[in-house]
Amino acid sequence: MFKKLLPILLLFLVTSPFAAHGIGGLNLIAQSKDPAVLTLTASLQAKFNELHKTASFPGATIGFVLPDGRSGSVSVGLADTENRIALKPADRMLAGSIGKTYVSAITLQAVQEGKLDLDAKIERWLGSESWFPRLPNAKDITLRMLMNHSSGIPEHVLNKDFIAALKKDPDRVWKPHELIAYILDAKPLFAAGQGWSYADTNYILVGMIFERVTKKTVYGEVARRILKPFKLERTIPSDRRILPQLITGYSMPNSPFGFEGRVIIDGKFIINPQMEWTGGGFASTAEDLARWAKLLYEGKVLKQEMLDQMLAGVAANEGRGSGAGNKYGLAVQIRPSDWGVSYGHGGWFPGYRSEMEYFPQNKIAVAVQFNTDDARAMKKGLRSYIADAMRIILGEIEKKKAA
Repeated sequence: MFKKLLPILLLFLVTSPFAAHGIGGLNLIAQSKDPAVLTLTASLQAKFNELHKTASFPGATIGFVLPDGRSGSVSVGLADTENRIALKPADRMLAGSIGKTYVSAITLQAVQEGKLDLDAKIERWLGSESWFPRLPNAKDITLRMLMNHSSGIPEHVLNKDFIAALKKDPDRVWKPHELIAYILDAKPLFAAGQGWSYADTNYILVGMIFERVTKKTVYGEVARRILKPFKLERTIPSDRRILPQLITGYSMPNSPFGFEGRVIIDGKFIINPQMEWTGGGFASTAEDLARWAKLLYEGKVLKQEMLDQMLAGVAANEGRGSGAGNKYGLAVQIRPSDWGVSYGHGGWFPGYRSEMEYFPQNKIAVAVQFNTDDARAMKKGLRSYIADAMRIILGEIEKKKAA
């Protein structure tokens, strides 16, 4: 959710048998039967303890998957600053817009099965809706344009009336058409297919199309097609105000949602995260996100032809997609890095920031999660934290080769 935000939201930054956790900068590393992985997690722990001391974020988790599939995670800081509860690698956080990658994957599986056509006009599936003619660029948009954000549809999430309604009734369960209503009759940002602008609204429409065609729910199919077969057991839908083992996040000052501080009070989220739906819609851990990135971008989820379609990006030249050479595919950020092109996605939800990144030249995936959305508290971008982890991982791999 909310990958493109106000200018202040600049792009910065499961339990494992070898996970590490602790409080403040003092962390304890669990014993592992794999000496190489234990050495790696110890090095990561030391580095991120050091980074935590120089910043002011409450806590963070870092997950990784090595070329051979071994995975692990470490954590620093606090899950709850008021009660001084240590953050653990298995603690869930909201993953924000990273949830679009699950929605994209099952939608592309439906394309593989002949149920959907990426280049068909969405009028085919939604044209009978009474509101459809009021949708910006309605008759010209294809499914592909929704999925790569080239539809010209504006964002509903930061609409002041939507935010007011969300806060007025935090128990409200939002229906997809109620979300779409906030952008009806709006002027298109550009002609369909002639620009790029990130909007959760695009993926609300994707979810509606998927459910209409398959007669299945998005959450049910993500569980059946992805979470269960690949044993991503720490990833769950964020479809209610009380979510199991979800730690509180801390919302930044001047949040567009108008609240600051902890976002879970007495076990309940202060708004209903259900409203995110297919704009994001999942809680997870850094290790599960890293595992998911490696599975997805190594072709374990989609056939090669469909993976190629996912990774065929358009220029992403605004918001969090900004930057020289950055592209956006079908729910994938395609970006240059110190280790060649990388594939991944970032996510923001009030109180949380997440980033997952896969480096195909090295066959390594890394993900980070922070239980704050305050970029100033992080001191640097999320991808910089991932780069710190990559240098340590590659350094340990080289040491092992040289030994």
